[in-house]
Amino acid sequence: MIVESYLYEKENGHVRCMTCMHYCRLKDGQWGICRVRKNEGGRLFVYNYGLVSSIHLDPIEKKPFHNFMPGSKSLSFGGISCNFRCQHCQNYSISFADLNFPYLQEIKPEDVLELVRKYDADGVSWTYNEPSIFHEFSLDSSKLVKEHDYYVNYVSNGYMSHEAIEQFDVLDAINVDVKAFREEFYRKICKAKLDRVLEGVEHLNRKGVFIEITYLIIPDLNDDEKEIKEFSEWLVNLNPRIPVHFSRFHPDHEMLDKPPTPIKTLERAVEIAKNAGIEYVYIGNVWGHKYENTYCPNCGHLLIEREGFYIRKMDLNGDKCPNCGYRQNIILQSS
Repeated sequence: MIVESYLYEKENGHVRCMTCMHYCRLKDGQWGICRVRKNEGGRLFVYNYGLVSSIHLDPIEKKPFHNFMPGSKSLSFGGISCNFRCQHCQNYSISFADLNFPYLQEIKPEDVLELVRKYDADGVSWTYNEPSIFHEFSLDSSKLVKEHDYYVNYVSNGYMSHEAIEQFDVLDAINVDVKAFREEFYRKICKAKLDRVLEGVEHLNRKGVFIEITYLIIPDLNDDEKEIKEFSEWLVNLNPRIPVHFSRFHPDHEMLDKPPTPIKTLERAVEIAKNAGIEYVYIGNVWGHKYENTYCPNCGHLLIEREGFYIRKMDLNGDKCPNCGYRQNIILQSS
């Protein structure tokens, strides 16, 4: 199904897409960086509406979300293509695919709701590839599932435009990949801009969307302690209660020359972030590590014990620590 974009402007025979932070200015017949939007006669059309490559029921911890609806089940949807070109992409089979991808199926927003019910999910995640380029379909579907009291979240590179954030007023939570804290990394590795990602996170925070951040640590590229300290200080100044996941890198796609991240590097990143004042800091992609768990930032009490994506024990008094009474930045399922 081809639909007209919900967010664009006409400019002297061109169109200016306003869906993501690239703000592509397209001539007649030209495709956007995302490869799913095209100027046709001065109107911007979207070619990926309802086209999904992946549907899977996941623990919310897999996204990863540790402080948003812990223990819940999220029906996850992915599409094709991306507005980044990350050399280390772990979902490159769909993120670098185009509309000729052979395993696409077309669904409607009503199908999303039906599938959520069928799989007894607690909510919907738009994930796997960049969901902001799926804006029209994810928005229509999300409005429908929210009417039936399911949650909605994004797993994103943070390049949603300000206009898209404002329009997507049913978004409950987002996990944003801050892939490094250097413009050079974004320019070379991702073909994007760090400052626009930070703008997006700041806008989401002002809107009151629940945010968690993932920082994938890649040896010799974004693991410098000064860089991690600067990232941590930026986040503390924004909101020290936003959880951070320092995830372990594994070689993939075009970045096969780098080794997996040493565990000690991840542990040092946690130490830097905590010393800066970030309340919730996790280690990802290391099964069984103590920093998979959630601890009270005030007294250190173990609140949520995890093994991988699964919760072994939860010890909370509502949203407060049962030991010291400190109110946690944790969104729990309604009983």
